[in-house]
Amino acid sequence: MALLSFLGAIQEVTGSCYLVETRDGSRVLLECGMRQGGRREEEEVNARPFPFDPGSLDAVVISHAHIDHSGLLPRLAAAGYQGPIFATEATCELMNLMLLDAAHLQENDAAWENKWQARLGKPPVQPLYTTADAEKALSLCRPQPYSAALQVAPGVLVTFHPAGHILGSAIVEMELHDHHLTRRLVFSGDLGNTCTPLMRDPTPLSRADVVLLESTYGDRNHRNSEETLEEFAEILQKAYRDGGNVLIPSFAVGRTQDLLFYLGRFYQEGRLPQQAVFLDSPMAIRANAIYARFAEEFDPLDRDLLRAKGIKRAEDWLPILRMTPTPEESMAINRIKSGAIIIAGSGMCTGGRIVHHFKHNLWRQECHLVFPGFQAQGTLGRRIVDGAGSVKVLHQRIAVRAQVHTLGGFSAHAGQSQLIDWVQHFDHHPELYLVHGEREKMLILQQTLHERLNWTASIPERGEQIAI
Repeated sequence: MALLSFLGAIQEVTGSCYLVETRDGSRVLLECGMRQGGRREEEEVNARPFPFDPGSLDAVVISHAHIDHSGLLPRLAAAGYQGPIFATEATCELMNLMLLDAAHLQENDAAWENKWQARLGKPPVQPLYTTADAEKALSLCRPQPYSAALQVAPGVLVTFHPAGHILGSAIVEMELHDHHLTRRLVFSGDLGNTCTPLMRDPTPLSRADVVLLESTYGDRNHRNSEETLEEFAEILQKAYRDGGNVLIPSFAVGRTQDLLFYLGRFYQEGRLPQQAVFLDSPMAIRANAIYARFAEEFDPLDRDLLRAKGIKRAEDWLPILRMTPTPEESMAINRIKSGAIIIAGSGMCTGGRIVHHFKHNLWRQECHLVFPGFQAQGTLGRRIVDGAGSVKVLHQRIAVRAQVHTLGGFSAHAGQSQLIDWVQHFDHHPELYLVHGEREKMLILQQTLHERLNWTASIPERGEQIAI
């Protein structure tokens, strides 16, 4: 029997990592994600030695490019891994963007910390990994198409299927041939919300012996997307009447492209009163270009709509869109006091250009701040959502007088009913394990699966190992 070890994203939503070992000796790592959250605990876990010998792996398989699924690949390469990294073509392109950016941040953070270390007479700290480490990992990437079985290691075949989460995201089907026995492991990856624009719906599969099911929103369904869009449109109208700007903190890959699609839809319908939309994120600007190159992977309805209008770029769909890649262009935005929508990172306001725009707009009651997604505990975004009267921004205390809105229907993850709809396509009840979710949400999904399907789902512990 093959063995599966649960190493990351176990009763939490970050640091995805699983190890598959066959009795014939093949070792395949499924995901190599970084733990995120900004706390000391996550930083320490990311810096620990891997719980396996990186040099002994035959292959690495990545479901999609988000850092919590791919972010430790540079560390893996630096620790001795020299084999192939398999992912879809679009995922490889996005990883090139995101891993180099992550390495740059690691190096900058270490350089900043070392200024204080030197003043205290302490030895310098090392970055988690460097740009050279990221480039080494990226050189190992082997892009693969969807729906084509590939032998990634002796006796291990992998097929990627569209997951509908972000561009290039995949459900991973792994066929294990071990001593004349064939077993099929299916990893959902991050399943997309069926209402997400541009992305295809997650592919339903029917055969599996073992299924790893993400459970990020295992406790609830998302708000109706059309209701969310109507609320968004009303916020934009009110902000225009109030005479202020609209600030939208957003993740560069996935969420930003969704927002630009919706804003373009409002513009095409004559429902966007603002005079300019600024995309103030160099990474998001580069991600847009990758999305445009892979337009054939879009949902057929959205793809055909854009094609019928001759639209090839976001600027064609939303003509008032302005890209501001340079610091000088970003700073110039702050001369605009009304009529602008400013989309900038980071998505949870933990850094990036959005905090500079807070300095110029957050204290103004005519401005509006729109959070298009969940804000994690401990982040600046969460403090604002929770009603803080003032927050510290760039070493200054700023009053929060802008009108704050949280939109609940823009998640790129499947909600509870969508998770159940996807998993019930399997012909028989496979061994089902809930991963990539907080424990309390997993418990609710576990109970709901039993009530609706009469299925048993297990919640593994970190480090647990099972036979496949």
